[in-house]
Amino acid sequence: MERIQKVLSHQGAGSRRQVDQWLQEGRITVNGKLAKPGDQISGDEKISIDDKPFRLSRHIIKPKLLMYHKPVGVVSTRSDPEGRPTVYNQLPKIQQGRWIGIGRLDINTSGLLLFTTDGALANRLMHPSFEVEREYAARVRGEITDEKLNALKTGIQLEDGPARFDSIVDAGGQGTNHWYHVVLREGKNREVRRLWDAVGIEVSRLVRVRYYDFTLPKWLKPGKSRFFDDDVVLKLFKNLQLEYSSEKQTGERKSREERPSKKPVKKQHGRRK
Repeated sequence: MERIQKVLSHQGAGSRRQVDQWLQEGRITVNGKLAKPGDQISGDEKISIDDKPFRLSRHIIKPKLLMYHKPVGVVSTRSDPEGRPTVYNQLPKIQQGRWIGIGRLDINTSGLLLFTTDGALANRLMHPSFEVEREYAARVRGEITDEKLNALKTGIQLEDGPARFDSIVDAGGQGTNHWYHVVLREGKNREVRRLWDAVGIEVSRLVRVRYYDFTLPKWLKPGKSRFFDDDVVLKLFKNLQLEYSSEKQTGERKSREERPSKKPVKKQHGRRK
C-alpha cells in the first residue's frame, strides 16, 4: 500500500502537487468513492480523475523526457475553454502514462518547455524550494539605465511578493531590437515581463532558452519536439537524487538485487528437428 499521490505521480497522472490539489478539489475517486490526500492504495483499485478512468500499469515504466519548442499563440494548459491550440495537442503520443508539463509559458512567450511522464521528476524541477534556473532572451523597449538594472538584480516588490533576476547580460542590438539574457529561479506568472515593466521597460519578445541544464537548440524549430535518450534521463535522475522508475512497479517493490537471477539459456546450434 502506498500513498495515492505517490502512485499517481509515478504513473504519470501529474506531479505530486497537482495530484494533491485534485484530491482536495474532489476530482479523484477510488472504487467510486472520493479519495482524500494521504489515502493509500495497492494498485488494484479502479481510479477515476475528472470522471475519466485512469488505468494503473503493473509493468515497469521507464520515465520519458521530452523537449518542445513552444511557438507564440499556443497555450500551456491541457485544455482551453476558448478553443485555442494547446501544447499537449502537439506532443507525440505515448502508450503508457501521460505527459506532465514542467512549468508553463504564457501564450505570447515562446521557447523551451520540458515534459515528462514521471511526476516526481516534474515536481523536483518545478518546486520553488529547489530554485531551478530558467534563462530567457528578452527583446526590450525603453531607456535602460544602470539604476534600473541594479534594481532588477537587487529585488522588486511585485503584487505576489519580491522578485529579482539572478543575472542580466546585454546580448546586443540597438533601439527597439535590444536583447538581454536574464536568469531567475522562480516560476511566478509572467514574472520576467512584470519585472521589466516595474522599471518602465516593455518586453516586445520573450523566449525561454534554458531550463535547468537543458538549452534550446537552434535547430529545433517552433512546434517541434525531441525525446531525450534513456541514458540522459538516467543521469538526470542520479544528479537530482531521484529513484529511477525502471525499479518501480505497482504492487511489487523488489529491487534488482532481491530478484532471483535467471540462469542463462544455452543456445543450440543447428537445425531444429
